[in-house]
Amino acid sequence: MEVLHKADIGVFGGSGFYSFLSDIEEVNIDTPFGETSDSVFIGTIGSHRVAFMPRHGRDHSLPPHQINYRANAWAMKKLGCTRVISPCAAGSLQKEIKPGDFVICDQFVDWTDNRKSTFFEKGSVVQGSAVQHPSAAEIYCPQLRQLAVETARDLNIPVHDGGTVVVINGPRFSTKAESAFFTRQGWQVINMTAFPEAYLAKELNMCPLNISLITDYDAGLVGDVAPVSHEDVLKVFNSNIEKLKSLLFKMVERIPLQERSCNCANTTQLNF
Repeated sequence: MEVLHKADIGVFGGSGFYSFLSDIEEVNIDTPFGETSDSVFIGTIGSHRVAFMPRHGRDHSLPPHQINYRANAWAMKKLGCTRVISPCAAGSLQKEIKPGDFVICDQFVDWTDNRKSTFFEKGSVVQGSAVQHPSAAEIYCPQLRQLAVETARDLNIPVHDGGTVVVINGPRFSTKAESAFFTRQGWQVINMTAFPEAYLAKELNMCPLNISLITDYDAGLVGDVAPVSHEDVLKVFNSNIEKLKSLLFKMVERIPLQERSCNCANTTQLNF
């Protein structure tokens, strides 16, 4: 795989983040899986070159179920990224996790349908000599998770170390019955984009990290929770965006430049 531009850390997220990077370079990446959500914006944080892509597009025109997750992940790999950070807005399924809190998830549950969720298909450009079954048992990089939690605590951001995010298809929110079911399973977070984004990064031997910014209590958590709206979510998300940016920038600065010692780089054996 030819690397035309270079970055070592990728970030998927909402608009506004790239405007705070220095020496911005806007790059369009061609992929064998079609168009990416948008251009990639490459800049510098500390000693790192960081590639940012708005997963919904810069005008937020792509709903969660129509994002080309494979093209997005492939673009980050093509740029040379070894780590991918995925901040996202999310709902809380448990009372102790409050709006404004951050959850550094360690597990996901896939409740989506019809999403292209693997690079291992017949005729794929990454297909090896045999079918592979990459493990998702420890989906999120433990080293990045620890660094994210420690950085959040240093910045006095309310953070939860670990949690399961259940990923629904969207774009609709859950019914109260669905939400109550998710809560009874003991899951903590609900979101529409965490799968297959992290898993595809893992298949490409990159280190995935989820940072869930809690915007609301989901509908079935308690009986008097008002139905959530997209406007409500954006209001809470925007009121906490500075905390998210502080966390991302400080964390990226702390990521070591040396070779990774986690096992994320050995998830699969791919032929590019």
